[in-house]
Amino acid sequence: MNKDAFHMVVEVPRWSNAKMEIATKDPLNPIKQDVKKGKLRYVANLFPYKGYIWNYGAIPQTWEYPGHNDKHTGCCGDNDPIDVCEIGSKVCARGEIIRVKVLGILAMIDEGETDWKVIAINVDDPDAANYNDINDVKRLKPGYLEATVDWFRRYKVPDGKPENQFAFNAEFKDKDFAVDIIKSTHDLWRALVTKKIDGKGISCMNTTVSESPYKCDPEVAKAIVDAVCKSFFEKEHN
Repeated sequence: MNKDAFHMVVEVPRWSNAKMEIATKDPLNPIKQDVKKGKLRYVANLFPYKGYIWNYGAIPQTWEYPGHNDKHTGCCGDNDPIDVCEIGSKVCARGEIIRVKVLGILAMIDEGETDWKVIAINVDDPDAANYNDINDVKRLKPGYLEATVDWFRRYKVPDGKPENQFAFNAEFKDKDFAVDIIKSTHDLWRALVTKKIDGKGISCMNTTVSESPYKCDPEVAKAIVDAVCKSFFEKEHN
């Protein structure tokens, strides 16, 4: 297996606007639309872009720990799995799980918190073989990385918030650097799910991590999913 390939959970398909994310405090961490002040959240169409400009999601089994001061950014983590921008040609479906080849990473500072953005491409993309590091993105998709920085810098401005900041003068770090960051966030996730770190409200319920005290029987997990689906169905039809 490619050591630079990881699984990605797609939260937001390219060109869409609904701010969907893994709900880390809900049992089994479903994907839900973010809510602010009682209203569903959407990102604005930030000129000249339409919605998110990549398939956007996260690498599971990672955690940007808010108690860990990142040596590269000087800021603590944002309490979420590490984010991924997938740059391939296919528009993925929400909830789709794909394998991606990591190419590089951007260090965003979001309201004083470290919020890494991994740049990757679907391993099944027809052009995946041509992309092996961040310089290949610069060469084959001219302007795309600059647009990515611009989007992340300004996407909260229409909501009345200030522009986001970046470490490394908004320069993308290479594949090896990105893989090291992913591995470090995986180590923090493992400490979380084995109860070596207090997640303070994060639901660590799972069906697969044998050494985790939060591990549950698959039938228990299925019952939770079935109950949520039933509740949703009833709300939709009332």
